[in-house]
Amino acid sequence: MNALPLIVVVFGVLALFGIGYALFLGPSPAKESQRRLQAVRFRHSESASDKMEAQYRKAVAARKPTTYRIAGSASRSEALALRLHRTGKGWTLTQYVYASIGLGIAVMALATLKTGAPLLGLGAGILVGAGLPHMIVNRAINKRTNAFVTRFPDALELLVRGLRSGLPISETLTVVANELPGPVGEEFKLVTDRIKVGRTMDEAMQETGDRLDLPEFNFFCITLAIQRETGGNLAETLANLADVLRKRAQMKLKIKAMSSESKASAYIIGSLPFIVFALIYWINPAYMLKFFTDERLIVIGLGGMVWLSLGGFIMAKMVNFEI
Repeated sequence: MNALPLIVVVFGVLALFGIGYALFLGPSPAKESQRRLQAVRFRHSESASDKMEAQYRKAVAARKPTTYRIAGSASRSEALALRLHRTGKGWTLTQYVYASIGLGIAVMALATLKTGAPLLGLGAGILVGAGLPHMIVNRAINKRTNAFVTRFPDALELLVRGLRSGLPISETLTVVANELPGPVGEEFKLVTDRIKVGRTMDEAMQETGDRLDLPEFNFFCITLAIQRETGGNLAETLANLADVLRKRAQMKLKIKAMSSESKASAYIIGSLPFIVFALIYWINPAYMLKFFTDERLIVIGLGGMVWLSLGGFIMAKMVNFEI
């Protein structure tokens, strides 16, 4: 039995699912027309709220330079270097590449010696060498991001106290950089360092916001831009923003608690096939090695992996909420 056509069909189905998902993620014509109608209404309306909305959109558009591009979009190496910088660990691109290659070679050699299947060893080496470092970097980024989001309202309240005491905004940024530990202090230290070497506050904030890519920090940058355009009490505005961010964090925690049972069930169901496979392999290795030599079992295993991945993807989307 030739398993190559079936494998091609399996990967073709996966590619079809990916293309369909990408097509459904495209921009909606109805939303685009609604956005244009709102822009026309804001431009010609006499309402105070509409004028404020127009000023808000103008400030948001003005804070991005004409050559704006997404951070890390120039090349894959730049995107990977940006991801490593977001971890806050000081890892370099060279260290990441060497670690991935060394881990892949070690796993490939171990799997080949254990099973006697070179192709299986090569696949396991590529999978572990490319996937495990990526997962470790993702975990470090999420940990640092959560720490930043947790302490960011404290930084805003410290800014509010500094502004109410009469300090200018540049001095209050320096106070936050010196007083708050962790990623919040580190990022504000980078902002103040850029201002000291001659960069404007808009450019310093823009660069940090593009690199972090966090809605909370973007709210802060937009608040400063609107305040410079419209004036007003910056301390009160930042106090309101800190309150909004705290309520946003509370809502995220509520959603996480409500979806924890579903996530636990998904983890258990998704891990059961691998646990059973490992236990049977430990009891009778010769029996389970047929999955790597018999073409029919290879096709069945690939099909099971495809449907298991599809179910995990659907369950992940069902419990993922944007706040």
